[in-house]
Amino acid sequence: QVQLVESGGGLVQPGGSLRLSCVASGFTFSSYTMSWHRQAPGRERELVAFIRSTEDRTDYADSVKGRFTISRDNAKNTVYLEMNSLKPEDTAVYYCSADTDGLEIIYWGQGTQVTVSS
Repeated sequence: QVQLVESGGGLVQPGGSLRLSCVASGFTFSSYTMSWHRQAPGRERELVAFIRSTEDRTDYADSVKGRFTISRDNAKNTVYLEMNSLKPEDTAVYYCSADTDGLEIIYWGQGTQVTVSS
């Protein structure tokens, strides 16, 4: 059974930090590009960052460049999203996904809520 389980969300003040984790099971994690997405109420889903299955090549949405860092640990079947200098506009449900190299989404997680507010 394929599972992607996100954790680490919560309430944080502007300027604060959070680290999201996504633990995968039921498929060969190291063979997939892994991505983080987010969706805020009333807004379209946004691809935040992805990391390739090999060479750890990464890319980020312009809105998070320099503030967020995606990483993966293939031995732990886990992908992380380190989020720093958080802003209220980062408030959303954050989802991880397992993708093809062409960023076609194959598996989704259930999401974790991130709220940035004073």
